Amino acid sequence: MTLYRTTAIDGLSIFYREAGPKNAPALLLLHGLPSSSRMFEPLFARLSDRYHLVAPDYPGFGHSDWPDPKQFAYTFDHIADIMNRFTEALELSRYALYMQDYGGPVGFRMALAHPDRIEALIVQDAVAHDTGLGANWATRRAFWADRAANEAALRTNLLSLETTRTRHVGNDPNVARYDPDLWTDEFRFLNAPGQADIQSDLFYDYRSNVASYPKWQAWMREKQPRLLVLWGQYEISFDRSEPEAYLRDVPAAEVHIIDGGHFALDTAAEEISALVRGFLRSWR
Repeated sequence: MTLYRTTAIDGLSIFYREAGPKNAPALLLLHGLPSSSRMFEPLFARLSDRYHLVAPDYPGFGHSDWPDPKQFAYTFDHIADIMNRFTEALELSRYALYMQDYGGPVGFRMALAHPDRIEALIVQDAVAHDTGLGANWATRRAFWADRAANEAALRTNLLSLETTRTRHVGNDPNVARYDPDLWTDEFRFLNAPGQADIQSDLFYDYRSNVASYPKWQAWMREKQPRLLVLWGQYEISFDRSEPEAYLRDVPAAEVHIIDGGHFALDTAAEEISALVRGFLRSWR
């Protein structure tokens, strides 16, 4: 049974999903944009017999509080700090870290801050190398260079219905297998009051991730963490070269190209859950 809980961190209500025996190996799942812990429901249904799964919503996402950006700094440093304290509140002292999209910059910060807590890393369509940001990032890089001049274009590029749909479908020729509720629900979320400001602030801080990539790469090369990389073959949000870049940092990494897009759990939940189960079993 999946339980739906909240806990207070810094006066904020942080929502999370939890399933599986608490004495089992822990798997902390960090979601992407514009999703929430909901994206991991397929893994909860398939892995909670053997693992303790915990998936929080970040501040400003899902069912967690959405504080006003005038009073809350929407930065990846701040969110990672709150997520670290979230794990402490739940007494998660050791866990495998599953990172998708925004989960990458949140999770790498958590790993570098507390490497003793990390049993293994699972990366699903999350970037840690500048080359992983493809051609569609030109508008986004212009926004980082001059926010005032490019904010309107950025909001269209990042938050539109077309972009929200494309994150899921990518260039998959078999679009009939994607449930349109996936992107229409997310688009409604992005159009909720205050969301455009929240997401613009956080995405403006994304430039700090690019600046941090060399530090994350150096950490991986030094620590050689147990690493599983899962990459949707129809992914177009990020560049297809990114899995190979992870292999250069961690040559022993396990890399799989998945029959899906940016949110590969949409179409490949069975494949991904089997790979995660095998990976986690291999080092326990």
